[in-house]
Amino acid sequence: MPGPHRRLYISAARKSSGKTCLAIGLLRALRQRGLQVQPFKKGPDYIDPMWLSRAAGKPCYNLDFNTQNEEEILAAAGRSHQSDCSVVEGNKGLFDGMATDGSDSNAALAKLLQAPVALVLDCEGMTRGIAPLALGYQQFDADVAWAGVILNRTGGSRHEAKLVRALEEHTDLAVLGAIGRSGAMELAERHLGLVTCAERNDADALIERFARTVADSIDLDELAAPAAASPLPDPEPASAPPAPDLRIGCARDAAFNFHYADDLEWFAELGAELVPFDALQDAEPPAMDGLWLSGGFPETQARALSQNASMREALHAQLAAGLPAYAECGGLMYLSRRISWQGETWPMVGIIAGDCVVEERPQGRGLVQLEATEDFPWPGVEPGQTVPAHEFHYSRMENMEDGEKWGWKVRRGAGIAAEADGLVACNLFASYSHLRHTARFEWVRHFLDFVRECSGNRKTLRAEADRIRAMTKGTLEGSVRLLRDDRNR
Repeated sequence: MPGPHRRLYISAARKSSGKTCLAIGLLRALRQRGLQVQPFKKGPDYIDPMWLSRAAGKPCYNLDFNTQNEEEILAAAGRSHQSDCSVVEGNKGLFDGMATDGSDSNAALAKLLQAPVALVLDCEGMTRGIAPLALGYQQFDADVAWAGVILNRTGGSRHEAKLVRALEEHTDLAVLGAIGRSGAMELAERHLGLVTCAERNDADALIERFARTVADSIDLDELAAPAAASPLPDPEPASAPPAPDLRIGCARDAAFNFHYADDLEWFAELGAELVPFDALQDAEPPAMDGLWLSGGFPETQARALSQNASMREALHAQLAAGLPAYAECGGLMYLSRRISWQGETWPMVGIIAGDCVVEERPQGRGLVQLEATEDFPWPGVEPGQTVPAHEFHYSRMENMEDGEKWGWKVRRGAGIAAEADGLVACNLFASYSHLRHTARFEWVRHFLDFVRECSGNRKTLRAEADRIRAMTKGTLEGSVRLLRDDRNR
């Protein structure tokens, strides 16, 4: 049965309005009040959820119309059942999305979750014009529930007063607070978005600063109050995961950290133990049955990755010997021969016959549609099966060898080569496309089935080799015995 839950949707009129920093500060400020807060992020995103998780002290889960159906989204939202409140950070603007009918927009997600919207408005250069903007957003979709508006980047008390007066005279939207224009609510950005928590030694100090600013600038009681009676489906009881029969090595460091929180949990659900390692500092990978190299920023960590020669050599030897592995984007780059970026070139693992070049502009960006080919390596995936995913990379591969096998035909997107992604080499599957384990494609299950299949093959081969050695040994011993018996006779 649905139960009461405090829930809030943080959105904006457009991207780069400051909603991520505000959401980070809000989560920590609510947590400091003794509340258990559950963060969510709309769409395919890895970096914002890292910050939201750090602020809330809980894993942040992505809610994504591209890879999830509505039932899965509601089930994911049910993860906040044990929390006092949840905060959903949108992407881009409130009514933005791929679908022209708005069915995959932030507004659609807010309505599905029955979460009132706090609209963050960048007020720089605006006064009375804030009113028709807010009024237009309010009237565009009458089914959206509103918590109010948050004025961001105001230019002082006089500017703020003009904005508030315009909204009070022309709309019935509550002004939840105002944050002044300063460097107090900013995070450094680069080619793929925000700099990750893993690369900031001052991450917690920044979050604390955001929290103080939010607490000083926004009425937190009023902000959360409209969500108090919003219903939330009860989650299904979780069953105990099976005892793991596989060890999957998983790089988790400053170079490789693009992991969906629920994908990590699916490994345990499906009988695998994730064994983290640091590709920058560990001398060699852990004992493992399979390898998962996620996306991340190998280009910013290229010097350290390259200088860790023992790790590179060990991974090359194991992959060349048939270790089953899956690599996405950053993992693909690391397994190439070399990475070139900003005038420098660094040797990498070299198991993929290609060179990675990082450009100044995106080489692939957005939602992709993939189709499995005859060469797709994982069991249970039929040729022609279509899979939704996304890509966001500034790098490209060059000097690839002819005759490569590809697991994906790219129906929409860039991929590695023309209409191709998912390089198949030995037992390695490497792709620019980022997958997510959902009902539309259970990639963790397929990958683990592949690892088990490869492990079974290796055990069979080892058993056969032992049998042959035993037979050979027996034959030689028998021959010696026969010769000795002949001499005695």
